[in-house]
Amino acid sequence: MSDLSFDEFLKVDIRVGTVTRAEPFPEARKPAIKLWVDFGPELGEKKSSAQITSHYTPETLIGRQVMGVVNFPPRQIGPMRSDVLILGVSDAEGGIVLLAPDQAVENGQRMH
Repeated sequence: MSDLSFDEFLKVDIRVGTVTRAEPFPEARKPAIKLWVDFGPELGEKKSSAQITSHYTPETLIGRQVMGVVNFPPRQIGPMRSDVLILGVSDAEGGIVLLAPDQAVENGQRMH
């Protein structure tokens, strides 16, 4: 990977939000969950599809805070329009583990 300038990094808008709704997404090519995430009063609720079924079920996601990139253009994933990229990292088996603050913070806070 090439180096990134600090100004380039600042263009990526990564914010915290709380999952308000989650549903199975059987229409997706790979196992996924549909998420609705509240990113606070400035951005509101955004939708996403996340391939996180190795570690999470829709029921365990409600109320969980997550980190997401909120300034990518929307992307069509099957019948759903995804407005935000939810961030995670792969575990040793390739399952995605969500990135989140380790303490509760206000929805919409930008990562520094």
